Amino acid sequence: MSVIIQLSPVTINRIAAGEVVERPASVVKELVENAIDAGADRIEIVTSGGGKTLIRVTDNGLGMTADDLSLAVERHCTSKLIEDDLLDIRTLGFRGEALPSIGSVADLRIETRHASEDNGWAITVSGGSRSDIVPVGLSQGTRIEVRNLFFSTPARLKFLKSERAEAGAITDVVKRLALAHPEIRFSLSGSDRSPLDYPALATGDFRGRALQVMGADFAENSIEIDALREGVRLTGLAGLGTLQKANAQSQHLFVNGRPVRDKLLLGAIRAGYADVMARDRFPAAVLFVDLDPHEVDVNVHPTKADVRFRDPGLVRGLLVGALRRAHADAGHRAASTHGAATLDVLAVAASRPMPASASTWRTDYQSRPVAFDWRTAPDRPLATEAPVARGFAEEEAPFDAGAPQARFAVVDGTVSADARPGLSDVPVESLSRPLGAPRAQIHETYIVAQTETGLVIVDQHAAHERLVYERLKREIAKGVETQMLLIPEIVDLPEEDVDRLVERADELAELGLVVESFGPGAIAIREIPALLGRTDTAALLRDIADDLAEWDQATRLKEKLDAIAATMACHGSVRAGRRLRVEEMDALLREMEETPNSGQCNHGRPTFVELKLSDIERLFGRR
Repeated sequence: MSVIIQLSPVTINRIAAGEVVERPASVVKELVENAIDAGADRIEIVTSGGGKTLIRVTDNGLGMTADDLSLAVERHCTSKLIEDDLLDIRTLGFRGEALPSIGSVADLRIETRHASEDNGWAITVSGGSRSDIVPVGLSQGTRIEVRNLFFSTPARLKFLKSERAEAGAITDVVKRLALAHPEIRFSLSGSDRSPLDYPALATGDFRGRALQVMGADFAENSIEIDALREGVRLTGLAGLGTLQKANAQSQHLFVNGRPVRDKLLLGAIRAGYADVMARDRFPAAVLFVDLDPHEVDVNVHPTKADVRFRDPGLVRGLLVGALRRAHADAGHRAASTHGAATLDVLAVAASRPMPASASTWRTDYQSRPVAFDWRTAPDRPLATEAPVARGFAEEEAPFDAGAPQARFAVVDGTVSADARPGLSDVPVESLSRPLGAPRAQIHETYIVAQTETGLVIVDQHAAHERLVYERLKREIAKGVETQMLLIPEIVDLPEEDVDRLVERADELAELGLVVESFGPGAIAIREIPALLGRTDTAALLRDIADDLAEWDQATRLKEKLDAIAATMACHGSVRAGRRLRVEEMDALLREMEETPNSGQCNHGRPTFVELKLSDIERLFGRR
């Protein structure tokens, strides 16, 4: 026969510790949050052994009196709730479980002094057993030491990771709290880490704190977010679509100043970047959601990492809409990190030794080219006859009909390139435009443009794909113009793909793609969006069938319009390997400057790389 017993206070505290104190980083989180709630503007954290042997948190907050200290180590004692109102949570902590839970599984010592008292007080709790309160000398504030974590629950100790991993988790916790509170100075040091120090900044200087915590790349390549809807405020910084990460560790979310890892918010970020980032990549962001405490429940998880909103649709819609507007406002802007990466590649290439076969044409600054014959050079102009003029005469040798013409000067029998400006018909004012004036197309894939401060290299397929995508989205909003095929195209597909396409035929027709069944295992395409022009409709249909197979059948196609439009745009854009005229290149650059999100293609890859002249000069040793 089972017997019901009442658990002892020590056992109750250990069970609570299993929920609240998961690892050393959990201890740091609870103690630092208490220091923030106490009004500290300077918080110092010291660790050892990944937090398993020592965690010390010192702050200059309000401190506690002797009576407060005596209650602080008892369960469910808190100063942060007003009249037991669990719907009005305005602090980071409120349960009163942290200190007694920690004291039940570690050696805990608290030293504190309140401004109203002449001396400080100290108490020790070890494995749930508390000592008497004794006076100590201390300046205003609180110092808490936690040693030998989980010594009383060795089973939990076995599940901890290496010292390096646990130290890294502590660093992550401190960084998140530092991002939320730029007005507080945070320092983190110890024998198990390199020290970190984040000086205090002005209240609300989130970009300055992001520079300290996340580095210059994020601070320079992020967009400011500030949106308000029905009492919910969203602020912070969102990285450009081309500033991509391999995981979600660079996504920092805060609700009323509380760091969270909420699935609703993380999903909203993914949706907000759907147009500008590949599915297997992750954006970087520091976002703050502020709303009435009565509109959010922060008490749904012991660690308070998850929250529940009264109106989740409102919060998600605000987040998705604000991110998409920010990307649109960024226009053609792309992350500057790609330019730095390009220079790194060029620097490595320049440092490689020159192959021996190049010795016949290698030059130095004191001599003219040696044994160089332009007629046998791999990049010789495609002229029918070699220039024969002497002196300073010059002749033109066109590369190809319709392409920009190259000029060559023949001096004393030696042919050299004439690098004078004005070889293309691009207006001079294009040089002052953000993407500059096109000067060349290389490998029939990349456009090289000159700006006033450097040069820009554009991936013509990626850029045009984005332009077509944005046009298609605008057409979808007002009704897609279709083009009927003179002869319907028949595409062979697996029967299950045909069934999916036929089932969604009405919705596909709204996108300008009219299809119908053509017997078992085949489908006929009768109309396509006019915007796509000449395209491989069979490949397009197969890609759309793959997209439909990936989604849940209950999902309405209209909810996936952007993904379908992106697939269509990829098939309807200028392909790599197509030669462009100067006018076409210039038109492409000008449209990029006017089109939202043109700094990256639909898959999140950059459409252009910009190199500053100063960087290029440094690459060649001119600086």
